Amino acid sequence: MSLVEHLKELRRRLLIALAAMLVGTILGYIWYDASVLGTPSLGDILKEPYCKIPAEDRLGGELGDCRFIATAPFDMFMLRLKVGFLAGLVLSAPVWFGQLWGFITPGLKKNEKRWTRGFASVATLLFVIGAVLAYFVLSFGLEFLMGIADNTQISALSGIAYLSFALGLLLIFGVSFEVPLVTVMLNLAGILPYQVLKEKRRIIIMFLFIFAAFMTPGQDPVSMVILAVSLCLMMEIATQFARINDRRRAKKAGLSPDAFLTDDLDDEEGSHIGAAAPLGSDGGLESPTPVAPSRPVNASRKERFRDDSGRAPGEGTGYGNSYGSGDLDDIL
Repeated sequence: MSLVEHLKELRRRLLIALAAMLVGTILGYIWYDASVLGTPSLGDILKEPYCKIPAEDRLGGELGDCRFIATAPFDMFMLRLKVGFLAGLVLSAPVWFGQLWGFITPGLKKNEKRWTRGFASVATLLFVIGAVLAYFVLSFGLEFLMGIADNTQISALSGIAYLSFALGLLLIFGVSFEVPLVTVMLNLAGILPYQVLKEKRRIIIMFLFIFAAFMTPGQDPVSMVILAVSLCLMMEIATQFARINDRRRAKKAGLSPDAFLTDDLDDEEGSHIGAAAPLGSDGGLESPTPVAPSRPVNASRKERFRDDSGRAPGEGTGYGNSYGSGDLDDIL
């Protein structure tokens, strides 16, 4: 296809994706305040973590009321529109993702299509798992934050503020769960071996806790600990995958499965220098060759040129007897 034909195809696929998003946004806008097929409305699902806060810690809770407040005339409309748009993105994901896949597929080879399809599926699954976990963590984080000064304050959240906090938490959890997948991709590409992950395990754990402390919205300890522990567990799974992959790669190269691994050593212990040996022509390990003993510098010429059998040049051949020792030294 020519450049103009590529651009026309891109425009057509973008229009289809935008139309699907528009239809999804309309459905999400309607679903916000209406129950569909017996399922709770989108607004009820959104505010459920907020309603789990103790009644005495939120405005109207003692009367059995659980609603957000609006501080501007357009707050309720904008909240419903934003939630509907986000729901439309999710509902129309099969359409716009299919259009994206259809545009890039002709430029990929068969094995590249397989790898791209696999990583895209795993990335989507990890993001959904992170978002679902964040939804359940949201109620614990809100309960901690809203109960800090319950004797002097009472919570009355606006819908926009609550939506920003909830979406931020879902997005951070979802994106963070992609870190182990990136680690696996780097290992498969040969950039990040298992030995590096093992040696830097403590630094990685510390970095993940610092990352969770800075990136979690609200910085409440409950959300931070849950995110950090989840990331540490998933990074350990990725590390063990790298270990298995490196063993498979070493075995395929004709080396010992443990050629690049030192699992028998402690994290603070280094390998011994004498344990290493040069590689042979067949890929195996050869025994070390001893170094020949040194000879004194002031030895005679004939002694310095003796081979391993102790024979000097010309000895036993009949050619070296015609020269004297001094004559030979002068010639050399």
